[in-house]
Amino acid sequence: MAVKDRDRFSTATRIRLLGEQTAARVYRSQTKRQARRSRLTGRAALLALVVCSLVVALAYPIRQYVAQRAEIADLERQKQQAEERVEDLRDLKARWQDDAYAEQRIRERLHYVMPGETGFVVVDPDAAKQARTDLGTADRPWYANVWDGVDKSDAADR
Repeated sequence: MAVKDRDRFSTATRIRLLGEQTAARVYRSQTKRQARRSRLTGRAALLALVVCSLVVALAYPIRQYVAQRAEIADLERQKQQAEERVEDLRDLKARWQDDAYAEQRIRERLHYVMPGETGFVVVDPDAAKQARTDLGTADRPWYANVWDGVDKSDAADR
């Protein structure tokens, strides 16, 4: 038996046993790694599914939010323009409350003159010819043109 015990503890036998044990450990670690990999792959797939679901669920509300923010900005711009227009109209109303401004505008637009003044209208001859050919009303007083406009609109209604 001493020989058998010697064989069992011989270097070749020990190396062979060591190789078998190492091979068994390598095989076990590979199986564990594969099992771990498959679990990671399942987890990764679940994580990807959750992320995709969140993206799909949040896409429409985010799009609506962006659209509404753009609409709010547009409405604020329109509001600012309306406020500026109101301010301009208030200024114009205040100017018309001034008698000197109203008199000036009336004199310019209606060619009125004060008693004792002599009114002159300087007309560009080329513009007068063009106006006569276009409208035929350049040499008539303004009230005649207004009355013709009333007649034309009355005739259009019939």
